[in-house]
Amino acid sequence: MALVRWEPSGGLSSLRRELDRLFEDFEGFFEGGITPRRERAFEPSVEVSDTQDALIVKAQVPGVSKDDLHVDISDHTLTLKGEIKADTEEKEKHYYRREWRYGAFSRTIPLPMEVQADQAKAQMKDGVIEITIPKSERAKVKEIPVQVS
Repeated sequence: MALVRWEPSGGLSSLRRELDRLFEDFEGFFEGGITPRRERAFEPSVEVSDTQDALIVKAQVPGVSKDDLHVDISDHTLTLKGEIKADTEEKEKHYYRREWRYGAFSRTIPLPMEVQADQAKAQMKDGVIEITIPKSERAKVKEIPVQVS
């Protein structure tokens, strides 16, 4: 089992994002409920997994082209930035409901171990980006043989 660095404030940032969303959802409620809710871009869901040799980060980014997606790794963090661009709106259409979100987004993921950022690789398929980041030699689990005396 690998040791994972504990980030005491790591959970607070996700709590803050959720509270911000909650208050944004009630925007206009106190003014009679007639002000439309401000539209905001999504924040991609992520999955971070650990293998023997690498850290693998997957993020759901449907509707984002590879040209509009940027991945940066620095100081034990991975940052995904991108933009979902709106389709051209047709004048003949009357929308009854429109829930798709457009705009820029950014998501920063703390990396639980030392990695070799210069050797990271990213590929995208079916709206999911997968970033494979090799672990540094110090972060790899080393098996120590037990000798009988």
